[in-house]
Amino acid sequence: MKIHGRCHCGQIAFTALIDPQRVVACHCTDCQTFSGGPFRASVAVAADQVQMQGQATEYVKTADSGNARVQGFCGTCGTHLYATALNDRSTLGLRLGCVAERAQLPPVGQVWGQSAMPWLPELPATPCHLQGPASRLRG
Repeated sequence: MKIHGRCHCGQIAFTALIDPQRVVACHCTDCQTFSGGPFRASVAVAADQVQMQGQATEYVKTADSGNARVQGFCGTCGTHLYATALNDRSTLGLRLGCVAERAQLPPVGQVWGQSAMPWLPELPATPCHLQGPASRLRG
């Protein structure tokens, strides 16, 4: 599947050819902190299948396992774009939050479930505004 992505300010954009069966949601505390949310969804893709326009800023995070992971993000707006291994950049984990086709890419698996927020299973039953807080609640 061909996907398109960009950072929030538009300074970095990419296209990639991905396998939708490689989409995963990660609940580790690093992903929660980096994303500012309860989990982060990404898709693993061969780096040679990604065409990036613009230059990402990179930050190297050493995980509890000792693995060094490069976090690529826009230095202007802060949008997280990808992660990759420090010593083997042959695979990128593209962050779905910046992918235009993200609604078509449900995770096929989850990792680090021990760190998952305990309230996530209750979320579908929680009242939801269809737009901003002034919109009508669904349901």
